[in-house]
Amino acid sequence: MSPLVITLLIVGGIVILITIAYINNLVENNKLEKARLKADLTDRVRRLAEASEGLPGQFMTPALKLMLSNLQVHFLERLLLLDRGNAALKRQLDDLRQQIALGDSIPVRNPPQKIIAEARAKDVRFQLENLHNLITRCAKDGVLGTNEAKLWVLEIRHMLVMLHIELFTNIGMQAVQSNQPGPARLAFERGVQYLRKQPDPTRYQAPLQKLEAQLARANAMVVDMGKPAAEDNSELIDGLKALDSDDDWKKKSLYD
Repeated sequence: MSPLVITLLIVGGIVILITIAYINNLVENNKLEKARLKADLTDRVRRLAEASEGLPGQFMTPALKLMLSNLQVHFLERLLLLDRGNAALKRQLDDLRQQIALGDSIPVRNPPQKIIAEARAKDVRFQLENLHNLITRCAKDGVLGTNEAKLWVLEIRHMLVMLHIELFTNIGMQAVQSNQPGPARLAFERGVQYLRKQPDPTRYQAPLQKLEAQLARANAMVVDMGKPAAEDNSELIDGLKALDSDDDWKKKSLYD
């Protein structure tokens, strides 16, 4: 065998080895990308489902349920392309499609939850933040129209205001019923201050007037009892101030 043939065989072998290594690398990268995409889609479906099923009933509407269901269908369809044999995903997709077909009659089974504790209010606020993040990301990815996303962001901000109204009102009324006018006055006062800071105060004129009336009654109770407000109730003060603080996420524009 001539030296030329031997050289060609060696070169050919090297080329084959390089080609095999390149193909293996491509296959491995494709597997990693598929796994990454699958994990991302699974997480988005999970978070959408949690928002759809977990929000208290007073914050869930048929329109919101429909929007969340449509987004779930979109991501489930993409997920099934990566996992075609997943029967559980197919059942979930079929169930969502049946619900979406009902339109505005889509069932809303979220039970209302009374917001009377600061910890529970923080949980709901976290749910609203999660919903806000899901919507803005879907808008950036082109899954949700920009104008529709902006409307939902405004609606989520409204839900946040209603959450604070409910919390301050319930804490204040609970204190009144317990004959504690000091903490009651504090709760109503924080509610009044919170609503007066809203960029559209006219929208919340009715609940503002109601809180102002409750604050006046609490003040009268304090005077009648001859006791100052419970200034030493630091735990309640800190909790209310924490919930009353401006949320950075709700101030951001859609694409910030």
